[in-house]
Amino acid sequence: MTWSEGCVCARTGCKMSTETDPHQVRVLATLNADGTRRWLRPRLSPGVFLVWRRVVAYFLIVLFAVLPFWKMGGKPVFLINIPDRELNLFGNTFRPTDTILMALLMMILFFVIFLVTALFGRVWCGWACPQTVYMEFLYRPIERLLEGTPGKKRSIAKARGARKVAKYILYLLASMFLAHTFLAYFVGVERLYEWVRQSPVEHPMSFIVVVSTTVLMLVDFGYFREQTCLVMCPYGRIQAAMLDRHSLVVMYDEGRGEPRGRKRRGSKKADISLDVVQREAGGAGDCVDCQMCVTTCPTGIDIREGLQMECIGCAQCIDACDVVMEKVGRAKGLIRYSSQAIMGGEVESILRARVFVYPFIVLVLVGMLTVMMVGRESAEAQLLPRQGSPFYTLGTGEISNQVRVRILNRGQDATAYTIGVDDGSARIVIDKNPRTIGANEMEIVGFQVIVAPEVFSARGKYELAFTVTGDDEFSHKLYFKMQGPVGGTSGGGRGMEESE
Repeated sequence: MTWSEGCVCARTGCKMSTETDPHQVRVLATLNADGTRRWLRPRLSPGVFLVWRRVVAYFLIVLFAVLPFWKMGGKPVFLINIPDRELNLFGNTFRPTDTILMALLMMILFFVIFLVTALFGRVWCGWACPQTVYMEFLYRPIERLLEGTPGKKRSIAKARGARKVAKYILYLLASMFLAHTFLAYFVGVERLYEWVRQSPVEHPMSFIVVVSTTVLMLVDFGYFREQTCLVMCPYGRIQAAMLDRHSLVVMYDEGRGEPRGRKRRGSKKADISLDVVQREAGGAGDCVDCQMCVTTCPTGIDIREGLQMECIGCAQCIDACDVVMEKVGRAKGLIRYSSQAIMGGEVESILRARVFVYPFIVLVLVGMLTVMMVGRESAEAQLLPRQGSPFYTLGTGEISNQVRVRILNRGQDATAYTIGVDDGSARIVIDKNPRTIGANEMEIVGFQVIVAPEVFSARGKYELAFTVTGDDEFSHKLYFKMQGPVGGTSGGGRGMEESE
């Protein structure tokens, strides 16, 4: 039984006997039949797709490194500011109170992923996913530099001594840099630069995060490697729900390539084209079963077995097969980007329900987000839950409630905000009114509201309204339910002397 047959049996549950060669059957491309790890050292196959993947990958690596420094309107282009509990995105700031806006952003992101997957398959996985980009264009090049070019019969375990030490030192430096860059997306470059210059004792939590992230990256890219895509990442498992027969994926042209066959044992590499001619007499296909598409695959699968969960759509097998087809005098494209429908002889069609439904949903969500963003006021005022005793009875007999108002200035300039009470029978005691709040800053303003005990209902309730106004024409009304003595008495509160 061949290795490819063993893989098919493992996936389909076929009970084909494994007594002939039990080591050929694998449940995963990185797992041997006896449960041991099969380390992959994919052969690098130069070609058009590899050139473009390098361009895209190194662009993304540079973008990831410089994006935290890029500002728009005085704000980071992208910053998940955990200490300040806000998200900065293209000059806009979203806070926990912007729940609907955040939900719309997430929905837009998900439906764009659905649309891209329906049209272009797993193009994200093979071309833009950080796991693939850094594994194939940073960590593997370091490995090849110090352990030799792939394709030679030498396992990773045999790379010992100074070369292996140097490899893991470079891995550590790369992981430390990526960990600090990753942290910059959550705390900002200014705060990160300040932390780097200080002792870890002064910011232990951030230091633990950097160390943990560095260790996780070392374990990921140094040990788990392609298994992160095969075992841990859920995207490959849910792609069946997002792909259809017309989605663009990497496909092997079975009708053209089968039946496949190797060169004769006595033939030389230079006679490979002659060997193909000889095989044609027996009706053999274009595939010479050279296994180049397998040895170059970063996840270790055989693309000739059809669409598989492990395929990340990187096109390495396309470049490898095209080189072989040129050598044997055959047309390129035995393995190519195509769709199951086209390979099955169907007419290519873009008139699919999901191709129209997904963009329509995205447009609707973008429209809703735009309307809500444009209609947002320049500031936000919100009542916060009361603290302490429900009410206080002053020495004058009047009833006092503690009130807290959170004011957020979304504008680009500092603004003075005034808090006023709309009820003539009530007055407020506040330290500073109006109060100036800086651009894109938030402040919690606390004050007392005082009324006569006669205004309360028998249940000890009285509702009044506050108005928060800004010198930028902002105005917002807040309704507050005061609590007082039940049944008109003042014994339910805690007394305090009036200080005005």
